[in-house]
Amino acid sequence: MTADRDGFLAHLATGGTTVCRCWQVRRRDGAELGFTDHDGNLTFDGIDFLASSGMSAKAFQQVTGLAVDNSEAVGALSSAAVREEDLAAGRFDGAEVRCWQVNWRVPDQRILIFRGQFGEVTRVNGSFRVELRGLPEVLNQPQGRVFQSGCSVVLGDARCGVNLALPDHQVEVAIAEMDDLGGLWFDGIQPLPDGWFARGSLTAVQGAGAGLATVIRRDVVQGGRRRIELWHQPTVPLVAGSIVRLTVGCDRTAAACKAKFANFTNFRGFPHIPGEDWLASYPTSTTPNNGGSRLS
Repeated sequence: MTADRDGFLAHLATGGTTVCRCWQVRRRDGAELGFTDHDGNLTFDGIDFLASSGMSAKAFQQVTGLAVDNSEAVGALSSAAVREEDLAAGRFDGAEVRCWQVNWRVPDQRILIFRGQFGEVTRVNGSFRVELRGLPEVLNQPQGRVFQSGCSVVLGDARCGVNLALPDHQVEVAIAEMDDLGGLWFDGIQPLPDGWFARGSLTAVQGAGAGLATVIRRDVVQGGRRRIELWHQPTVPLVAGSIVRLTVGCDRTAAACKAKFANFTNFRGFPHIPGEDWLASYPTSTTPNNGGSRLS
């Protein structure tokens, strides 16, 4: 359904307006939700905009140039709209958001007033508060390639080319037990060397945290069993018996790319690039200054 911008502007010109705001939220997992500050539900573009969330927003701060447009939205936590467990699991982090100003009597008459993404989300006393960041925020992020000794691509992506579906690169297994130090113990994993999964990922396969991943800090084989430590505990706690997916890790060195993955032709680092100590060096009278020449 095409938005009738001219009709909306004509409605504003009448002086007696019936206007509300509607938010369209698309999470990174593809789920799409609609909210409105009107006292009744609205529908357009195939999305139901729910009034039950009680969602509202502060005034939008919009400026010209590259400064970031921003605002803040608040709403109520409910099982039908924004669930607390979804916020805790980070499913709304970085979600795309669009805000419309709508004539609630004729929803076709509307105008898009904001487009951006969710920033920091907080929860308190049965409600949530989220920072809305405008599109110029993306321009504040570092862009371009970094020239460094380590590989600059993500393991398994198109530039890397490693097939993570291989049996020794990814495995689904149940957590056998959890110790008091936060270690996770696994049985029945094929014999792989210490550190095979270090810097890799652990992804929950089932339960409320399904799809959530965290980085593996340490991977050690002890007595035929495997013990894994995580850098951060998942936002939805793991329990013994949970099925998780372990994905191999890479330390981004040329040696690992060649020996562990046989993928050196796709290595995207510069292993012989001079380091900062070389850049800061200077000649002295007590060291050879012939550039390494064999002729003295």
